[in-house]
Amino acid sequence: MNPIVLSLLLGLAAAAANVFGGAIIVQKRWERSYLRYFIALGAGFMLATAIVEVFPESLKIGGKNAAFLVLVGYLLIHFFEHAVTPHFHFGEETHKGEFIHAHKSYSVLLGLVIHTFFDGIAIASGFIVSVWLGWVIFIAIFLHKIPEGFTVASVMLASGQSRRIAWGASALLGAATFAGVLTMALLRQEVRFGLPLSAGVTIYVAASDLIPEVNREPGVKMALVVFLGVGFMFLLDRVAHIH
Repeated sequence: MNPIVLSLLLGLAAAAANVFGGAIIVQKRWERSYLRYFIALGAGFMLATAIVEVFPESLKIGGKNAAFLVLVGYLLIHFFEHAVTPHFHFGEETHKGEFIHAHKSYSVLLGLVIHTFFDGIAIASGFIVSVWLGWVIFIAIFLHKIPEGFTVASVMLASGQSRRIAWGASALLGAATFAGVLTMALLRQEVRFGLPLSAGVTIYVAASDLIPEVNREPGVKMALVVFLGVGFMFLLDRVAHIH
């Protein structure tokens, strides 16, 4: 299958995971600890993928300028989370009074839309470089898509929005993911920019958003799941690496 077509199909799958995550909270309350395991597994896999796979490929394509773009990608999300939108941790949206005003929930939605758009950029950029890189980036992103959809729907409900709007917010994240894939597919010659920028975003999401959430859990169990995510990436690299 053509790599661009494959990236579009997998972009749809990642978008569907966002929507499913929103449906979880809209339909009924699930025990949040189960989703925390997805967060921990995804954090380890994403961090390993970004540092071991995406960053070196970015340097091959763009040289030293690529390292600068990785930093730009990292700082871009940092800026949106701490200057444009209110910073929050997964789980805080379910606390009473955490999000009182509707405009705060929409600010959080904006920040997550930026995240998910670059998720799509990352998926398409990976497939433009190689089928292996595309698949490993897709898996890394897919693992945190359900918790992401769950979170945005929880934020909207906690701010007093209807279930329909909450589910629509998770659908918007899915749409942003696919928009990122489509944008990179149309601008495939700009992969030297897209890949390192998405690497910086991925490192930020894994190291600055997801890992701190894992660290809030007492005990060693969640930390071990992070290592399991890292090990999963290296296992795939060993037995299924497709050049």
